[in-house]
Amino acid sequence: MAGDRVCDTKNHGGPDLALYAYADEDANWWADQLGREIQTGLFGENLRTAGIDVNGALLGEVWRIGPEVEVMVRAPRIPCITFQHRMQIPRWVKRFHQAGRPGAYLKVLRTGSIGAGDPIEVIGRPDHEVTVAHMFGDQDPVKLRRMLDSGVDLMGEIRANAQRIAARA
Repeated sequence: MAGDRVCDTKNHGGPDLALYAYADEDANWWADQLGREIQTGLFGENLRTAGIDVNGALLGEVWRIGPEVEVMVRAPRIPCITFQHRMQIPRWVKRFHQAGRPGAYLKVLRTGSIGAGDPIEVIGRPDHEVTVAHMFGDQDPVKLRRMLDSGVDLMGEIRANAQRIAARA
């Protein structure tokens, strides 16, 4: 992303967190909840989407954006205290988490140029049921076991978390 930068590279960024996608539909929901505009980038996203269920995307799902770019859904966004400071809303992290609209981090598989209005198409879906929202919220051990058994490419942290929870089942 031209001009994009990560200020805290110890806790943010890297290949698995190259893009943060947030749905315009969810931003509009927040605008209604908060009574204010949620301009693009306020939540830290560098990709605002429309017409695709970001939170309903499966971990490991592959999207094509425009004619060239391919990305893989890697993880839900976990809100941090910096996000709370930016929003200037007491207990924002808790409120954001309870809403279950985290958006998704994406890994770039194929680079290229994208622009406003480029279509986003799902071109690959793994054989499991764990969505971004599921990983962010109610983590069902049975679903996590199926995800692990599917062989889907997972981030190390997501895999370790899923193994820990699935072991309890």
